[in-house]
Amino acid sequence: MHFTKMNGAGNDFIILNNLEEHLEQSLFPSIARTLCHRHLSIGADGLMVVESSRQGGDYRMLFYNSDGSEGEMCGNGARCICRYGCENGLAGETQTVETPSGLVTGARIDRRNYRIRLTDPTVIDLHRPVEALGQTWDCSYIELGTPGLPHAVVPCPALSRRSMDDLRELGRTLRWHPAFPKGANVNFCEITGPEQITELTYERGVEDFTYACGTGTGSAVLALALLGRVSGEDVSVSVPGGTLRVTIDRDGDAVKAVWLTGPTNIVCEGEVRDEDLHI
Repeated sequence: MHFTKMNGAGNDFIILNNLEEHLEQSLFPSIARTLCHRHLSIGADGLMVVESSRQGGDYRMLFYNSDGSEGEMCGNGARCICRYGCENGLAGETQTVETPSGLVTGARIDRRNYRIRLTDPTVIDLHRPVEALGQTWDCSYIELGTPGLPHAVVPCPALSRRSMDDLRELGRTLRWHPAFPKGANVNFCEITGPEQITELTYERGVEDFTYACGTGTGSAVLALALLGRVSGEDVSVSVPGGTLRVTIDRDGDAVKAVWLTGPTNIVCEGEVRDEDLHI
């Protein structure tokens, strides 16, 4: 079984081309759990599978978190898979990728940088106060696409100086909080300059912080833009794995599109030989 490993700003993925492998979809959760384990196998935040188009896109992307749960969409994963699709003849420099939560359009900026339009927001609640660990947190709640990918945006002053252990405990608590019935990816953010923010995401399905989360970054900038704290025009977002850029297209208060731009990296390609993988 051939694989490609890529990362987008440190958010890393294993890609399997099922147009060539012809694996049963029922196998993908166990494949994700096995191959994404960082100490026992290749290691990654998630597994992406290329499948045939069903809705007129160039191809379809299935996404599985490292715990085997199926994800609605992944922003950095979509940027990576757009590069994979372009360089492997699945699509041109501009392409449309089908995801479980809707169509994603992507474009090549240069060899390593790709820009995508995230699935459109379907739920925007700018003020959803949540009681957690003895404090009230004024969260924003956003879902992208249908079914919606849930994100809690949590303004967090002095983010870089906070204890990672304390943030991890808070992230875990908010991720499972009943205020977010679907569970939520928790995006801590701090404005650090004009059109600049720092952001850190505790991801469901990984159940820890990741180096980047594209949909989380897009959701954080969207919430801050609608709250009037950033313009939403080419906002620079510092994440542990690098820098992403987000632009919000608006018509008054209406959100027309959320664009995510950033780097991709092809890490390695090869044959899966993991003897613990039973397929």
